[in-house]
Amino acid sequence: MPKLGMEPIRRRQLIQATMEAIDEAGLADATVARIARRAGVSAGIISHYFGGKDGLLEATMRKILGDLGEAVSSRRAKASDTPRAHIRAIIDGNFDRSQVSQSVMKTWLAFWASSMHRNDLQRLQYVNDRRLYSNLCYQFRRCLPRSEARDAARGLAALIDGLWLRGALAPEGLDVDRARRLAYDYLDEQLARAECESYA
Repeated sequence: MPKLGMEPIRRRQLIQATMEAIDEAGLADATVARIARRAGVSAGIISHYFGGKDGLLEATMRKILGDLGEAVSSRRAKASDTPRAHIRAIIDGNFDRSQVSQSVMKTWLAFWASSMHRNDLQRLQYVNDRRLYSNLCYQFRRCLPRSEARDAARGLAALIDGLWLRGALAPEGLDVDRARRLAYDYLDEQLARAECESYA
């Protein structure tokens, strides 16, 4: 019988081992046995806590998405109450250290590919996409007409995802400072068009 309080520790170990196994071998070869070996536990523990590899992948993505949400919300809590400050905080959160390590980036890529075939992962992806878009749209709407705010939000969401994806696939990795700068430039162009000097 597991020791009291061991479940959260075991879950964290297995989620970390999952990311490391995906980093090392890719999703297809990140077998239950490989993950269990990396975590230093028996394969049966994965079934016990997660019901198998699919459940473990979902839990791993929920953890990464939770880290993303925390990275954004902690920055927004410190931001001044302007559209520019809040949108910059959203940009910075999406390029947070918790989202750009090699193992996390490879796990994201595996998640995106798997979400096209699994409804549970597709739902997670949809919620994540909607959250990014709606948060951006709300802030742009403070100083742009509705249709322009929607276009600006869609454009910036696509730019964030595109910069992240290009960095994830580049042999040299993601240049976080450059990615942020490009996203900031897009933001500044949108706000300049709105003549939002009072929101600077």
